[in-house]
Amino acid sequence: MQKVNVLHIDAFSSIPEKGNPAGVVLDGDNFTEEQMVAIASAVGFNETAFVVSSDVADFRIRYFTPGHEMNLCGHATMGAVYALKMNGLLDQSDFTIETKAGVLPVRIDERNNQLRITMQHAKPEFQLFSGSRSDVAALIGLHEEELHDEYPIVYGSTGIWTLIVPVKELASFSNMTPLTKQFPSVLTEMPKASIHPICFEVRDEESDMHARHFSSPYSGTIEDAVTGTASGVMGAYYKSFVNREMRLPATLIVEQGHEINKDGRVFVHVEGEQEQLDISISGTAVYVENIEIEIE
Repeated sequence: MQKVNVLHIDAFSSIPEKGNPAGVVLDGDNFTEEQMVAIASAVGFNETAFVVSSDVADFRIRYFTPGHEMNLCGHATMGAVYALKMNGLLDQSDFTIETKAGVLPVRIDERNNQLRITMQHAKPEFQLFSGSRSDVAALIGLHEEELHDEYPIVYGSTGIWTLIVPVKELASFSNMTPLTKQFPSVLTEMPKASIHPICFEVRDEESDMHARHFSSPYSGTIEDAVTGTASGVMGAYYKSFVNREMRLPATLIVEQGHEINKDGRVFVHVEGEQEQLDISISGTAVYVENIEIEIE
């Protein structure tokens, strides 16, 4: 048996046990892909990040759910960068990370005695959902009339595909119960996509949008507390479908996690031109504990 040290970092919050938990393994070069899956499964978080060496960037980060590898993960990136800085392995404030979604620039700075991490996302993409609105509503425990009929349901990606589902009222979010195993039967264009309900009613007056995130049934998890990549999609969605006249550059605040007592927030930066938007996100992170697990 081999012992593995995993750092538990909570992203998008400065308060331990809030925000989104990520596992971070700083010596990822020591493990095979099969072992990485086993480690992520044993840790049990939505994602565990493995920092490995790179020939094309300062670091490479691999992201694993308990079920499979992901191309990109916002909160696990925040956790990995925070862990690198905390352990004295990161001197520079601007650097690049290699991911399966491309080589992405990252910047860190300190504001109000807090480390703030900003990461670039891949270029936003959208694809219309052609299925039944009532079926999508049922997948998250709602009725069709609770969905916002002014804005489209679309698949969106800034590195990872998710289905953006606009909901009229904040009150609906407390009633959501995902039928996770049924997702692929309705999301026929992208059966492995997650579902990301959003709302323009918010709890915090400083926020612009509220969200929840229900994981793909292939990921081995049910809900993501505060989702970096999907928040990036929300920024592009807002500019593309909600307020095309919004002046750029702009920063939007996404709140998430309140319904499961893991509230956090993501700052989404939208720049560029309408057809060539640049999306990045910022957030904080906090160390919680070391987790020691054993694998074969």
